[in-house]
Amino acid sequence: MRVSIEDVTVRYGAHVALRGVSLAAEPGQVVALVGPNGSGKSTLMRAVAGLARHEGRIGLGAAPRGARHVGFMPQDIGPRVSLTVLEVVLLGRLASLALRVTREDVDAASALLGRLGVADLAPRMIGELSGGQRQLVFLAQVLAGDPAVLLLDEPTSALDLRNQLELLGLVRRLTRKKGLATIVSLHDLNVAARFADSIAVLCAGRLHATGAPGAVFTADMLRAVYGVEADVSADAGGLPVITAQRACVAAETKPAAARAAAG
Repeated sequence: MRVSIEDVTVRYGAHVALRGVSLAAEPGQVVALVGPNGSGKSTLMRAVAGLARHEGRIGLGAAPRGARHVGFMPQDIGPRVSLTVLEVVLLGRLASLALRVTREDVDAASALLGRLGVADLAPRMIGELSGGQRQLVFLAQVLAGDPAVLLLDEPTSALDLRNQLELLGLVRRLTRKKGLATIVSLHDLNVAARFADSIAVLCAGRLHATGAPGAVFTADMLRAVYGVEADVSADAGGLPVITAQRACVAAETKPAAARAAAG
């Protein structure tokens, strides 16, 4: 299912969090949202998920937007319920544990936990887990709903390096296999370059650039958006590798978002 975002603006009172953003995610494609803190990445995710009022248009293929089409994993996934890990994943499949749970449902939830390498956590309470373990469990919950659109807001923030690579590798494989339109926000630009088909750079609520990683990740972009001097090289596969060297002189006195807004 194609996601089309056309001239989307989001306001929180007098504050404009997003202004005139337009981009698209195609079926089978991973789009990485990157940008400094406060650039509007989470706001855009919430707008696509139908959780933030917006101006402009957000279209999901030929079908009207509905929760059954979208799987959204927000940043804030702290435990708020007294459920086991298996029950949390089943909620993604059934929407309510008041319904009868079949053996097929349990097997499907268990299989997802297995694919994410946390099958042994199934009987544990969600509140007992580390932040990284909870991220894996809530990703399993989102996938249990069999979405056509996958929205992941910083899904690797609490994960160690190996789990970051395994999770994003799984997300990319599922995106290809099931024809999902996947949008994922990331802070690690090198990870974004490795796993995303397309990069969308947000700065101060505006879309600064979009395109293939090799076209978007340039020294000029890093200087303008992040306020850093960086070397951009290519690995053996031609993917960009970013090595930050130092903060720009201007960045020491004025945040990047403020400089962008002023410009």
